[in-house]
Formats: sequence, structure tokens, C-alpha cells
Amino acid sequence: MIAHAAIAKAFNIPIVLTTSAEHGPNGLLPKEILNLYPDAPLIRRNGEVDAWDNADFRAAVKATGKSQVILAGITTDVCTEFLALSLRSEGYTVFANTEASGTFSRRLADDANRRMENAGVVLQGMFAIVMDLMRDWRNTPGSLELLPFLDQYLPTYGYVARAHEAAVLNGSLAPGEAGL
Repeated sequence: MIAHAAIAKAFNIPIVLTTSAEHGPNGLLPKEILNLYPDAPLIRRNGEVDAWDNADFRAAVKATGKSQVILAGITTDVCTEFLALSLRSEGYTVFANTEASGTFSRRLADDANRRMENAGVVLQGMFAIVMDLMRDWRNTPGSLELLPFLDQYLPTYGYVARAHEAAVLNGSLAPGEAGL
């Protein structure tokens, strides 16, 4: 969830934060997310489950001027799915981060993902979203900016990069490594 939120900072893309009911069952956004974006619009909904049902949230999204939205929510089958379907019905291209929300069972996640996919929502994990935005390691942001990002938020990829660095610095490849 924190990695998902950090994508906007890595690519300098607009972000809109929202809560459904800060004084209700879902509570506040994590302070790690709020600290990443102290100046971002934070729409404190009064209970609307589908964020799109809130006029302030709709206005904040429209004010970004973007036609593509990357989103996640607390639960895949409600927070993410409802908003994704509403955005699609308004003509937005929607990317739902399948790793940044959860739900109560695998079946519920599968049902929600199938419904979103059938409506034209692109389902991707964090790494795929980052790579889709970057497109080329030579871009900016590219390897210079995103390898540290990935090391922080996807440590297994950081291990790969560090292993490559070690081989380069060492100046040798292990037997069988050449040509992999």
C-alpha cells in the first residue's frame, strides 16, 4: 500500500487521497502516506463507499486533467472495484493495483478482478505499473531514480540489482552465469 502511494512521487504525477469515513470503521489514512503528500488534496468523505459518489472527490480527480487513473483501495471488491467501475463509466482509463488492496478471501478478489477486467480496467501489480510508467531504463525517471525506489519497496528486485552490481564490481562471472 505504501509502495503504491509512492508511485506518484516517483513519477511526479498528481495524486488525490481520500478516506470514506475517518471516524468510522476504516479510520485515517496511514501517516506514511500522508507524510509523502502533505500538500495533496485529501478528500474526507462522509461515508460514501464509492469515492466517485463524492462531489469533492470527483472535482479533485477532474482537476488533475488526467484521463488515466491508477488506483487501489482498502478492499479489492468494494473500495477498488466500485471506484474503478465508476471511473470506467466516465471514460477514464483505469489501472487497478492488484497488490495494494486486499479482501476477505481469494474468491472475492478473483470475482472483483474479473468484474473490473471485463469492464476494461487494467489489472497490474506495483512492479508492472512502475515499468509501464517508466518504459525504458534510460528515461528519467529511470534506473537512477527507480532502482532505489524498487530496492525500498520491492526488496527482491533490489537483491537482483545488488547481485548484478557485485558481479560488475567483482569483474567476474561465476561458471554458468555467462549467457544466462
